[in-house]
Amino acid sequence: MANEPIVRCIQVSKSFRRGSEEIRVLQALNLEVPEGQFLALMGPSGSGKTTLLNLIAGLDRPTSGTIQVGPDVVSAMSENELARWRTRHVGFVFQFYHLLSVLTAYENVELPLLLLPLSAARRREQVLTALELVGLLDRMHHRPGQLSGGQQQRVGIARAIVTNPTLIVADEPTGDLDARSAEEILNLLGELQASLNKTIIMVTHDPRAAARAQRILHLEKGQLVEDSGLAVAAGGAAAP
Repeated sequence: MANEPIVRCIQVSKSFRRGSEEIRVLQALNLEVPEGQFLALMGPSGSGKTTLLNLIAGLDRPTSGTIQVGPDVVSAMSENELARWRTRHVGFVFQFYHLLSVLTAYENVELPLLLLPLSAARRREQVLTALELVGLLDRMHHRPGQLSGGQQQRVGIARAIVTNPTLIVADEPTGDLDARSAEEILNLLGELQASLNKTIIMVTHDPRAAARAQRILHLEKGQLVEDSGLAVAAGGAAAP
């Protein structure tokens, strides 16, 4: 039996203004992502992949439509509510890591926990668990400049999972890595999905990276199309 959807996008549209011109990026888009699924979003540059990811993660707001993650209607939250919600429910993995160079791997991973009401002992427990999951306990006192690109991305993934988020969003997580490091990162994401039942939504332009996901969707003209070629109708949700 398939898991219940953890992410629901209902008739979501997003437009931007450029001078007097309105640019429609997403149009009446519908999407359901079951809990524990590893989903890859693909599409040409400018197709709206990152826009959709940012909407789901609460970094941006839709022009119209509803976005729900678990019981929370993200699209209806205030800025303060969104900030609190992201801290607890979303883990971010970026292409360029965004680690602070003056902090150790341990301290970079601990950063999201400093925003939560946790004791120092509890923070340490969660940081060590996250670093162990990504295989970097022996590098926890190293700063980013002392780590390879693949190791830095592992620190980024540890930081993303340290709060035990509802959702992990990854924007081109292998885009700045060599082939071997990229393979290791994709293996790690797959292991997290399988062992922790984490829901992962990954934006990628690389078909080899997308092939590691359980499901692939393509953005075309503001709409989602299944990798099998089955189009998602404007009025219906994507097949699970």
